[in-house]
Amino acid sequence: MNDFLAAAVQLTSTSQPEVNFAAAEEQIELASRRGAELIGLPENFAFMGDDQQRLDLSATLAEQCSNFLVTMARRYQVVLLGGGFPVPLGDGTRTLNRSELIDRDGQLLARYDKIHLFDVDLPEGNTYQESATIASGEEPPPVVDVPGLCKVGLSICYDVRFPELYRYLISQGAELLMIPAAFTAFTGKDHWQVLLQARAIENTAYVVAPAQTGPHYGRRHSHGHAMVIDPWGTVLGDAGVLQGAAIAPVDTSHVRRIREQMPSLKHRKPMLF
Repeated sequence: MNDFLAAAVQLTSTSQPEVNFAAAEEQIELASRRGAELIGLPENFAFMGDDQQRLDLSATLAEQCSNFLVTMARRYQVVLLGGGFPVPLGDGTRTLNRSELIDRDGQLLARYDKIHLFDVDLPEGNTYQESATIASGEEPPPVVDVPGLCKVGLSICYDVRFPELYRYLISQGAELLMIPAAFTAFTGKDHWQVLLQARAIENTAYVVAPAQTGPHYGRRHSHGHAMVIDPWGTVLGDAGVLQGAAIAPVDTSHVRRIREQMPSLKHRKPMLF
């Protein structure tokens, strides 16, 4: 039975990577001092700027982000998720949006390239077209058995609207779902928490959801409220709207207990239509 603290970090990232790395390290250090053993950084933790600048910086950023995650994991002896950073595709016009999970020794445990891309026209006037400059990942999200902690399933932001992805993660043994995000302020106010709680409840799994918060550039504004949610859907930690972290205990025996009390995963029927 594993019992540990998980931290969902919340940042207001900008178009200045060095500033963002410094802010991320500050929160990693603070979370580790509070005893967190699993720490997640949000999507776009190293860069939040316009599409062309992201493309121009992607080769450098990809290397910087991977090195940063390895260094931080080793320095603070934590399992660390970099929730999403650009990796050049090689065609000069698009990147992947990649997350990496690193162990305490700096070894890569898993990586995931975001599958679902946010192509949406919102009623408040903002238009998002991720597919114009980001390529969809081609591999299913991984589940990794993190030594001493639990089985962790990866996803990124817009994935949260696609419950079949999380059913797949659960079918692969996930006990904790990582959902790092840069959720828009407009959609976040109505959908963020309820979607996270739904994914936790329907899969009887913990959810750790790092988040971006506040204004970034132009009209881009993120919702905040990084969260840790338990398998019953209870919000154990909420970072609010300031930079910081939601930190809460994860108990894998609680996952097993809830799955025994509410065995909905066992009650699923083959689809007839």
